[in-house]
Amino acid sequence: MTRKLFGTDGIRGTANTDPMTAETALKLGVAAGHHFTNGNHRHMVVIGKDTRLSGYLLEPALTAGFISVGMDVVLLGPLPTPAVAMLTRSMRADLGVMISASHNPYEDNGIKLFGPDGFKLSDGTEARIEADMENGVGRYRVGPERLGRARRLDDALGRYIEHTKSVFPKGLRLDGLKIVIDCSNGAAYKVAPTVLWELGAEVIPVGVSPDGTNINRDCGSLSPQTMQAQVVAHGADIGIALDGDADRLVLCDEHGAIIDGDQIMALIASSWQDSGRLVGDGVVATVMSNLGLERFLASRGLVMLRTQVGDRHVLERMRRDGFNVGGEQSGHIILSDHATTGDGLVAALQVLAVLVRASRPASEILRLFDPLPQILKNIRVPVASIGRILNEPSVRAAIGEGEARLEGQGRLLIRKSGTEPLIRVMAEGEDDILIGAVVDDIVSAISKAAGE
Repeated sequence: MTRKLFGTDGIRGTANTDPMTAETALKLGVAAGHHFTNGNHRHMVVIGKDTRLSGYLLEPALTAGFISVGMDVVLLGPLPTPAVAMLTRSMRADLGVMISASHNPYEDNGIKLFGPDGFKLSDGTEARIEADMENGVGRYRVGPERLGRARRLDDALGRYIEHTKSVFPKGLRLDGLKIVIDCSNGAAYKVAPTVLWELGAEVIPVGVSPDGTNINRDCGSLSPQTMQAQVVAHGADIGIALDGDADRLVLCDEHGAIIDGDQIMALIASSWQDSGRLVGDGVVATVMSNLGLERFLASRGLVMLRTQVGDRHVLERMRRDGFNVGGEQSGHIILSDHATTGDGLVAALQVLAVLVRASRPASEILRLFDPLPQILKNIRVPVASIGRILNEPSVRAAIGEGEARLEGQGRLLIRKSGTEPLIRVMAEGEDDILIGAVVDDIVSAISKAAGE
């Protein structure tokens, strides 16, 4: 079964425009609710969201859909995506829903679904739900006497805060550390500063004043300049920047130098290896991760397995091959001992634990390898044209020429984004001038093929 609505991370699009409409959300609630109402127990779904204005549009539509098939709905309010996954499992819910478009601008929104085990749904399950939506969901509605009910969970924030604090090593504190935390005006704007403060840190919060339209705007993990500037201005020890739904992060040291997901994975993997906690003798990363990370892990006798881009693919490989550390260069870090999906705050706490134990500046311990030069450029194109553009003879010729120029000296990766109408062009190698020229030539060919 094929999927048209579901992408690499749920359903996503411009709010109040197909497919991200109240009508779609209502149908999704009915179809997904029906799929997960098995057995005679009272069925329940938990729904969380980030701070986008359009959450007020989608949340009640989803709620109505679930209620119409007899599911009780527990509304969590603004919470990180990993909090929804955690609460789905801990509350023994049949289904979890997160309303968020992650790092996208506020105009976009999305819907992610979690099964009762707290893991994102499989491609096959999403395809079956989508097929039901296309075939009509009216037949799944229950009689008036069997309708579900809705309520709010008042202590949802507190439950996630306590869960997150529990993953920080016992006996350690953050006393004496000054930390900038940029919450991207998103889902973690309350919980992240609270966790750090309750663990003893001096907290400088940034991006904690959401207004419905400022999520990810000039802040957060995709715009870390705000965090960097605040770290330097306040003389902080470290900076943490989350994205809109707090499932990814980037860091910076006391000088404002960026620490990306590859460096974070290197630090956590080596720390866990030293303490005997690392499972699988390596990490799972994606094709985007730097060759420098692979070489660093190899120097410690560890392997790095690569997957397609997307934390879903990383987690599937981790579960299949028995790894407990994985992630993406972009900052999705999955620590399966503590979470069923990427959790920016949980990953940050593992880094902070290393920082506390080392009693040395972040700049001395957070950069474990020198990355190879890597250039990534994004070209925005119409969604319907991506396949045609990538198959244009001129584009294929430019890609072939680039691969020939890099043979034995680097690698080239061309892919379409799974969450935005973008074609991504990445090259990596020892010679930054060469990879820059290769990327520019391919970007030019794609832009011409797109009619720009």
